[in-house]
Amino acid sequence: MASNSPSPEGIDVPETPTAGAWGEWNPTEDSARSVRGKHRVLKQRGGLARSSTVLGVGVIAAVGAGGIATAQDRPQVAISMPSLPDLPDLLGGGGHASGAAGTDTAAPSGTAAAQSAGIPGQADGQGHGQADAGEALRHRILQQAESQQEAVETQARADAERTAREAAAQEARAQKEAADKEAETARVAAEKAAAEKAEADKAAKAAATTAAKAAEGGGSGPGAGAGTKASGGYSLPTSSYTLTSHYGDSGSMWSSGHHTGLDFAAPTGTPVKAVGGGKVTSAGWSGAYGYRIVLQLDDGTEVWYCHLSSMSVTSGTVGAGETIGRVGATGNVTGAHLHLEVRKGGSTVDPLAWLESKGLSV
Repeated sequence: MASNSPSPEGIDVPETPTAGAWGEWNPTEDSARSVRGKHRVLKQRGGLARSSTVLGVGVIAAVGAGGIATAQDRPQVAISMPSLPDLPDLLGGGGHASGAAGTDTAAPSGTAAAQSAGIPGQADGQGHGQADAGEALRHRILQQAESQQEAVETQARADAERTAREAAAQEARAQKEAADKEAETARVAAEKAAAEKAEADKAAKAAATTAAKAAEGGGSGPGAGAGTKASGGYSLPTSSYTLTSHYGDSGSMWSSGHHTGLDFAAPTGTPVKAVGGGKVTSAGWSGAYGYRIVLQLDDGTEVWYCHLSSMSVTSGTVGAGETIGRVGATGNVTGAHLHLEVRKGGSTVDPLAWLESKGLSV
């Protein structure tokens, strides 16, 4: 038998009966005192004990299942839980939950517990709030999508405008390059034309100078003499000439088998001059000689001017260097030239040697 012993606080605790003295001890509702506090022994019913803990777990489960996510965005409100007469029936027993009557419990609005407790307006408020939040989220998403679409379209328009400007600038550069190239080509052509014109003017001036000198009796071309006159009053028969056939040359072109004169090749129309002072004794057509002028000098020497294109003097007296006709290609010829013959006593002599004997450089 256990003895009584003082507790740490000095309170006597009755002895606990043992099985030997009392037999098996089985406390009942009448033999066990009600203990107030956090733990209470509930009457078993149907083999299952229920307590306030079961209610707490159920409330937590209901809150978690019904609206924890919604409760996080909404402020907590105090809910007063009134005493319900049929609460023991709801719990499945006659026990009393600790703090069930008149206890204020903080619970998120719109939870399943509040709905099961019959709190009016909570379910409707929760649904309306969720609908408003969803509509606001959808509206923000649509606005963001529209903003992004507008940004994409704006960027596309800017890119298209930039591409168009670049293409226009490139085309303008190409046109400018083509215009510059054409202008450069035109400038080169103009410069070339100007140079050719200058050369032509220079050649024309030189030809005019040569013609003027020829008219005066001077020569500057191949085979030209030193002047129209030499000491003793003699002059070369023409100017700007080239000697082609000499006296005594043989060939089938001459009827006598050999050349009887000296050929001065020159352009048609070149002036023909009297080699010395004398008298024109004959002027006209003479067969193979073509148009011919015969000039008899003061010493009796005859000078024949053959193949003339025209005759300026057909009779009368002339002085040395005076123009009496023009070079041509009449008669038996192969080209324009002056055939000059010198005859003494009716026989031909070498014109080149005769002219040089008069102090002329042929």
